[in-house]
Amino acid sequence: MIDGQFDEDGGGYDADDWSRLTAFTGRVASLDDVQARKAVFALGETDDARPIDMELPQPVIWWEADGEQAAVAVQAESHIGPDGDEMDVIGLILPDGGGAVALLEDVDLVDDTDPVWRRLVEEAVGPDAAED
Repeated sequence: MIDGQFDEDGGGYDADDWSRLTAFTGRVASLDDVQARKAVFALGETDDARPIDMELPQPVIWWEADGEQAAVAVQAESHIGPDGDEMDVIGLILPDGGGAVALLEDVDLVDDTDPVWRRLVEEAVGPDAAED
């Protein structure tokens, strides 16, 4: 998202322009925020929902089922689930502009100089994306 809206290139980024993504901070997102493309997710049926105080946007390496993937965290919230367990949930923007939701425990916070993150971004967007 750029300035609260997805940009014309689908919201994607490369390793040098990710910081233009707009974070959703200051409060817990609602379904209206997601529908307006201001937030990545809105959780229902949870208790004690609150934003997590962290610097956003934040480059991360997401450890998902298919392996590691570069992403940028743009939203971070803590929720108490129906089972009583606390969940720290983050909204991610992927290099191709797609969105994803992950648990904070499933990502490594990095900076944009991290060689693994930069390689993963490059692999995700391909060599032509940097020329656009």
